[in-house]
Amino acid sequence: MAIFENLTIEKGMYQSGKSLTDTLEKLDPSENYTGTSLEGLDAFGRQLKRFDIHVSGKGSDCVEKFFQTSNSAALFPEYVSRAVMQGMEQNDIIPDIVATITNIDGMDYRSVASVPTEEDKSLKVVAEGATIPQTIVKTQENLVKLHKRGRMLVSSYEALRFQRLDLFTVTLNQIGAYIRRAQLSDAVAVLVNGDGNSNPSEPVQATDSGSITYADLLKVWGKLTPYEFNTILAPTDAMKKLLDMNEMKDAAAGLNFQGTGKMVTPLGASLFHVPSIESTKLICFDKNCALEMVQAGDVVTDYDKLIDRQLERAAITCTAGFAKIFSGATKLLIY
Repeated sequence: MAIFENLTIEKGMYQSGKSLTDTLEKLDPSENYTGTSLEGLDAFGRQLKRFDIHVSGKGSDCVEKFFQTSNSAALFPEYVSRAVMQGMEQNDIIPDIVATITNIDGMDYRSVASVPTEEDKSLKVVAEGATIPQTIVKTQENLVKLHKRGRMLVSSYEALRFQRLDLFTVTLNQIGAYIRRAQLSDAVAVLVNGDGNSNPSEPVQATDSGSITYADLLKVWGKLTPYEFNTILAPTDAMKKLLDMNEMKDAAAGLNFQGTGKMVTPLGASLFHVPSIESTKLICFDKNCALEMVQAGDVVTDYDKLIDRQLERAAITCTAGFAKIFSGATKLLIY
């Protein structure tokens, strides 16, 4: 166990595309602590324990505890990044609406797509000696647009040094929540308008303008075939209309909503409230094959400034974008 006590932590450990935790895990693997009192902590957690830094709970330390030594000061940017990431993961629905998350090292990424015809989807019987039908997968014409989202941490070390870390964590959590909401808006824009490769969602007109009926959902369900209708993103107005449907007042549906807070439509599709969606539009899609998230690294912090106590205008950013996979797997109900 002594190896983690002798690590020298410095700025050079912050590498592009890797977190400090990843670097520390290579130097100090967690499997070495199986069966010890440190089991369950990752390499970063063990370093916090080494310097006796408590970032949460009743006995949380002040920010200045990180800056008692040069080694512990080098842990501060990673603490900031992890607190921001924690905020991004709280009430996060992006993992529930994307089919896959692709991590890249650069800023240029071209997704692949397949646009099958109705004949391609039928998978007809292949006679002996006949040619097997092809599914063509090709790269998209345009690159995925990546957006850098973030916040500037504007404060001085003097203003923060005596603040408790658990309170500072709450502030960083909110920065993460802001970033995630912006990324969700990016995902919605791609689902509705496409990713720049002529693949917007097909609009489906509701029977009566201004209202949503069970028949409208069945209409979308039919249009999505052979894809699965398993996810709905709705703005506030549409949520009210959906929750007021007689079918949503079914005893089983109500019990699930009241007991777990999870909303499921009569067709079994998961329902998510997304206020940023334009009113009068309901996004219906197959989460298993509609959307790809592309990330250029995780949360990035200005580690030089943070380690040197120059917190004034220290940037905290995350770069990501979204791409359509199967354009037919998304329909847009207009009501």
